[in-house]
Amino acid sequence: MAHPLVASLLDLLFPPRCAGCGQSGTWLCAACLAQVAWIRPPICPLCGEGLTGERRCPRREHHPEMLDGLRSAAWHAGPLRSALHSLKYRGQRVLAEPVGMLLVEAWRREPFPADLVIPVPLHAQRLRERGYNQAALLARELCAATGLPLDERSLRRIRQTPPQVDLRAAERRQNVRGAFSYAGPPLEGRAICLIDDICTTGATLEACATALREAGAARVWAYTVARPRFHPAPPPGSDR
Repeated sequence: MAHPLVASLLDLLFPPRCAGCGQSGTWLCAACLAQVAWIRPPICPLCGEGLTGERRCPRREHHPEMLDGLRSAAWHAGPLRSALHSLKYRGQRVLAEPVGMLLVEAWRREPFPADLVIPVPLHAQRLRERGYNQAALLARELCAATGLPLDERSLRRIRQTPPQVDLRAAERRQNVRGAFSYAGPPLEGRAICLIDDICTTGATLEACATALREAGAARVWAYTVARPRFHPAPPPGSDR
């Protein structure tokens, strides 16, 4: 974190602009924060997906088997979507603090019984290219607010994988299978909470959880800032 005087000088030279609307003065303004679409109950107790009137999870056939629970703070839409994109792809790491506070607020409403926090890692090459791991920055905000211990080093991405964004669910799972390994202190009997920015299908979190289970973790949870709304595939023969 920059010294307050240095931060003030930087703000004078390069005034912050809201990642959601472009308004000057802050990195994420109050008006855009007010538009955050929090994920509220009823939700699936396993994957955290919002439930409809029938109270049946639309993702029930695709629940990550290695996770004991998965939650996301808000829907991946509006200003939050813009802020996460800027944090991840535009080098605006300063957004980790306001975005991380959304994660903290959601955690305080529904915490997991974890005793160690681990961010989803980037491959070493991608980390060099980006300069930081956005999941690690978010995990730091959570741990600073809650006092939970943080381990950023032990879970590693050992295989570079193509971007997940254009892949279908099954392709995503295959893409990250075996891409992670754990090389740290023993995890026997420990409960771990994984942190990431976005959960789309849960494939990356599932692959990370598999590596942690193989290392002896007793329970593995996951928390993300956001997730897109789930839209089931149309039935065969549909013109949609």
